[in-house]
Amino acid sequence: MYQILTQIALPISLMLIMTGVGMGIKIADFRRVLVQPKAFLLGAVCQLILLPIIAVGIIEITGLKGELAIGLFILALCPGGTTSNLYTMLAKGDVGLSVSLTAVIGFITPFTIPVLGMWALTYYSDGVHGFALPVANTWITLMVITVIPVIIGMFIRAKWTDFAIRLAPWVSKFSVMVLTLIVISICINVGSKLLDFAVAAGPAALLLNLVTMALGYGIANALLHHEDQARAISLEVGLQNGTLALLITTSILQSAQMSVAPSIYSLLMFVTATLFTLWVRRRPLESVNKG
Repeated sequence: MYQILTQIALPISLMLIMTGVGMGIKIADFRRVLVQPKAFLLGAVCQLILLPIIAVGIIEITGLKGELAIGLFILALCPGGTTSNLYTMLAKGDVGLSVSLTAVIGFITPFTIPVLGMWALTYYSDGVHGFALPVANTWITLMVITVIPVIIGMFIRAKWTDFAIRLAPWVSKFSVMVLTLIVISICINVGSKLLDFAVAAGPAALLLNLVTMALGYGIANALLHHEDQARAISLEVGLQNGTLALLITTSILQSAQMSVAPSIYSLLMFVTATLFTLWVRRRPLESVNKG
């Protein structure tokens, strides 16, 4: 059951999810990169550079080792997704900026994940397990499962706009359902070691989530002076595509232990994002920007 779910159901489900992501993207979202380059570049730097660096620091501080460390680092390499876009809307953030970051970074990470993921396997491996992340094969897999479905989704959005808009809310619900099933399957597969792994990886996963959200929000507010943009960047940096991380750890690397940290993170981020959203919604955008 675990093999069927991770090797067949997960890739197909992620392709459907990424098609849904594409349905939420318009060509105008890419033009926004040129219209608001400062906000976009800051968000991209936080996502592509700051996030992995923070992950390395947290791994060192918490003493995470081996497959647990690799899993957390791979999660940090993943882009945001529909969840970050949804929470940005709920938090009254800059949804256009959030979608732009999701779209553009989603096209970049298939190139960065294989290279940096291979580094993590070499650096954090304990030498006992011979895991490999073939750069070319991983790149092709990520392109087929993430990039091409997004392009198809964008085509559907352009051709049948009303249909795409009606379907978009169901994509987030479907992604949560898939993520839940995968996490349950991983817990069953890990078995008696689950509690030990959770205790070891839980603090690091929570710390990564909280630190990145806080830094994203603080840096964006300090440099951009736009509260809605700060909210968007905070959520985009703090809510990673856990389903993609689990695809890499379970389907490509075939390691349930590597999947522990992404699984815990994926559950915790809904809690922290909800609390963050409730907090910022109590602060009117106008008064915050004036201050």
